Amino acid sequence: MTFAIQMQSVIVGWQVYDLTHDPFSLGLIGLSEAIPFLLVALYAGHVADMFKRKIIISVTATVYVVAAIVLLYLSYGMNDIYKVSGVVPLYTVIAFTGIARAFFYPAQSAYMAQIVPRNLYANSSTWNSTVWHIAAVSGPAAGGLIYGFAGIHAAFICVVAFSALSLLFFYTSKSVPVPARNENEGIFTSLSTGIRFVFSNQVLLGAMALDMFGVLFGGAVALLPVFASEVLHTGPQGLGFLRAAPAFGAVFMAMILAYHPPVKRSGVKLVWAVGGFGACIIFFALSGNFWLSLGLLILSGMFDNVSVIIRGTILQMYTPDEMRGRVASVNSLFIGSSNELGSFESGLAARIMGLIPSVVFGGGMTVLIVAATSVFAPKLRKMEIKGIK
Repeated sequence: MTFAIQMQSVIVGWQVYDLTHDPFSLGLIGLSEAIPFLLVALYAGHVADMFKRKIIISVTATVYVVAAIVLLYLSYGMNDIYKVSGVVPLYTVIAFTGIARAFFYPAQSAYMAQIVPRNLYANSSTWNSTVWHIAAVSGPAAGGLIYGFAGIHAAFICVVAFSALSLLFFYTSKSVPVPARNENEGIFTSLSTGIRFVFSNQVLLGAMALDMFGVLFGGAVALLPVFASEVLHTGPQGLGFLRAAPAFGAVFMAMILAYHPPVKRSGVKLVWAVGGFGACIIFFALSGNFWLSLGLLILSGMFDNVSVIIRGTILQMYTPDEMRGRVASVNSLFIGSSNELGSFESGLAARIMGLIPSVVFGGGMTVLIVAATSVFAPKLRKMEIKGIK
């Protein structure tokens, strides 16, 4: 599923930019997914704590397949459709995937914590991140290469095929019961309980906020089609490699962390990792060389993976079973939406400030936020993941 989603992201991004030649239109792709995601995210967490999580995962994955089929259909007449309604049909399909992702994420996060023993949480987070990033490496590269050499129709057919294949794995995975909870608890009480739990825990709140603002300001992924076309002068093939570079770095780092989990001085490592990510984004914006830019994106992925694994372990360790869906939904508001809102922010900033200054500004803001978090969240900075090997 990750492979298919990453392919689709590259294909739609290049398709939209090829039609509009407007960086702001790329930002609107993220916004079209973020708005419906934000509207239903908290409710999705409540649902994940009320119903079997495997069923939720399977249903939402089916929505992804249907969306991919619609995008394939639209690709055959998009040039004519664009003359009538612009790229609104593409944004509409992406909006439905935003709703699906809002329900998928808390259910998947809670389901993973149920089937993995507690003493393996750190290793589980590492291997889960490794598998995800392997798909995230190959997906963008495949999307760009297939689009460039075989055309948009062949690329979307592959998206449909791989997203459909994922359903086989979701439907055949084992089912686990929903953890016991207060059945008389109303929906608003249920949601507020999850929110209060997160905001009362400085470690959880600090880790979520650090990632949210880091991704919000430091993400340059949405603007990669512009960098590939106008700065680095490469086509969709080069864009695929640029999109895959952060995930490639993340896989490399995950292989190391799988055998050496960051359980000592975890808080300090988290702060330095997000700061290093921001620095890589600044230097990426200033680079005009394809290979240097590729290397900086790889390095940013290595830093990002350290923070991903530490945050994933924190989320699993500090959350009771009966609240995992709601806490994951709050986490998704901080982290999941920050990717799409970051895409919108990047597109808007690029229109106002210019391409390169906007990305330098975003990376600088990430570094400043890291410094502020290390001061105002001392428990996070001093946190260690103890007893987990």
